[in-house]
Amino acid sequence: MMLKAASMTRLAVALGLMFVAGCSTVPANYSPARPLAPGAFSHQSFDRVLQAHVQDGVVDYPAILVDPRFVQYLEDLDRVDPNRLPKDEQLALWVNAYNAYAIKGILDGYSPGTWVGRYRYFIGRTYRVGGAALNLYGLERDILIAQFHEPRMHFAIVCASASCPRLQPWAYTGAELNQQLEQGAREFINDPARNRFDRAKRVAYLSKIFDWFTEDFEAQAGSLQRYVAQYVSDPVLAQELATVPYRIEFLDYDWNLNGPAPKR
Repeated sequence: MMLKAASMTRLAVALGLMFVAGCSTVPANYSPARPLAPGAFSHQSFDRVLQAHVQDGVVDYPAILVDPRFVQYLEDLDRVDPNRLPKDEQLALWVNAYNAYAIKGILDGYSPGTWVGRYRYFIGRTYRVGGAALNLYGLERDILIAQFHEPRMHFAIVCASASCPRLQPWAYTGAELNQQLEQGAREFINDPARNRFDRAKRVAYLSKIFDWFTEDFEAQAGSLQRYVAQYVSDPVLAQELATVPYRIEFLDYDWNLNGPAPKR
């Protein structure tokens, strides 16, 4: 019975994902109730929150829960019209919005730790940007992936889990975006807790992220292996990955929380 119940739960989640995938929740236009001028919007408050409460990728959720700067940033996200920002600023905004609302979901008692929890966390819970209600699934699929075609963003957005990329102790900005995305890609791909390479057996043990979003990486580099090779720090290994076939195996994903849980 337990196995059957688990299978039914997974089926329900899969059906839910299929439904959402076919129904975009992303508006064409945004209408914030109290709009901020583009020049008045800033990621500074979120940057200070991250500097204060994130260390080596570990997120201090109890501290963020009582930090008024985090509340202010979420309010500002609802007051900005993303379409009025330059393209790089738009991408920086959506990456920061994803990370901020991924934190907010944890603070509100949601968790991606189980199948049902993932449905509630990514799909069932909505957040506000520019006066519009969005969930994390739609923000990632319908905005970040569909509109920007930037595979490095997969190493920038963090869904509050141990196997996610490490949350950086700073916010993304349009002016520094390319450098920040490049740094995040190199850190993630060279992190042995997330990706490993067995040169003797020619096996690349890659994060499940590369499995879920293979098409995004292949579109940029032609193959998953060549994409990874661009960012590997070891020049000998990088050259080998670029020219010698490796067998790719994907690592199990650890959905445990990436920091101490908030105290409620």
